[in-house]
Amino acid sequence: MSLLDVKDLSVRQADGRELVKGISFTIGPGERLGLIGESGSGKSLTALAVMGLLPAGMTASGSAVLDGTEIIGTQDRRLDAVRGRAATVVFQEPLTALDPLTRVGRLLAEPLRRRRGLRGVALRAAVLQSLREVRLGDPERVARAYPHEISGGQRQRVAIAMALACDPKLLIADEPTTALDVTVQAEVLALLDGLVADKGMTLMFISHDLAVVAGVTDRIVVLKDGAAVESGRVRDIVHEPRHAYTRSLVESAWALEAELDRMAP
Repeated sequence: MSLLDVKDLSVRQADGRELVKGISFTIGPGERLGLIGESGSGKSLTALAVMGLLPAGMTASGSAVLDGTEIIGTQDRRLDAVRGRAATVVFQEPLTALDPLTRVGRLLAEPLRRRRGLRGVALRAAVLQSLREVRLGDPERVARAYPHEISGGQRQRVAIAMALACDPKLLIADEPTTALDVTVQAEVLALLDGLVADKGMTLMFISHDLAVVAGVTDRIVVLKDGAAVESGRVRDIVHEPRHAYTRSLVESAWALEAELDRMAP
């Protein structure tokens, strides 16, 4: 049985322009699926539609069944029971995703209070444990800080901790390392990979970087101009891409890897 079953999903603007064009895919429990494509290909809109979080003025059609609940066309108040429990999202830029006027500890406490019913000493202990789980040193200091008072890598770890606070079945990671430098990016990817494995979660990883997606997922859906042009297992697509756009992604990834090897001391 699929945890997420997406069929003929389309997203349109108010003027009727189609931004996502009939995408279909499934993710089973414990699987890792990558959505890859250039900016504007429809990756993030697909994730937002699956969560019922499309911006005002956009509408979705088709079907997206998440943990047995149809998301498309369902009212927000009914989706509240699904979000957090069935799926959560880690967004690309944590500085904009986190409330700048709220301390980190309070940001983390909110989902723990709402979803787990924790209060008082138990809530504080859970907040600190969540920060330790994402390998943040000095969790007491981080909990007291505002988002702008910690580094970009630390903010992304806080965002991951918030997403995992309610033990979701599906974690959607939307370009979670794009705003980070290469060293911090590698650390965050290793952290995500380990947490997903340890908790037995399902992962949908969104990126424009084929090398990154190939390193953390089992299957890939390649998006181009809002449509899925190719899908399959990572090793099959990397070694035998069928679509011209996929071949260009593979060639670019290999060229970048070769250049980095050449520049290495």
